Amino acid sequence: MIELIPGLPDDIVAVSAKGTVTADDYEKILIPAVEEKLKRHAKIRLLYHLGQDFDKITAAAMWDDAKVGFKHLTAFDKIAVVSDVGWIVEAVKIFGFIIPYPVRIFADDKLSEAKSWLSQ
Repeated sequence: MIELIPGLPDDIVAVSAKGTVTADDYEKILIPAVEEKLKRHAKIRLLYHLGQDFDKITAAAMWDDAKVGFKHLTAFDKIAVVSDVGWIVEAVKIFGFIIPYPVRIFADDKLSEAKSWLSQ
């Protein structure tokens, strides 16, 4: 499941992944949140927290993630990924070079630091 993280500046979409993340989570929570922010801001920032409660992401959810990224390729200002999940960290490192804006990885215990970096 994906839950919105409140309390950040209006140009930031912040989510926390817990358990199994599905395409339904993207279609009902993340994508509408991104679309809503883009109605008010030309550029937005994304915080994606995959902490200790995160289990897995379905293939359909990964496809939705890719579609959101490509559809709004120039709409993001920067992205913070907060996780200690090895394959998530490696995937961000591998694909980060093709993303035309800063993408930074933070350890799970550095969520506050990630929020601060995005707010700058």
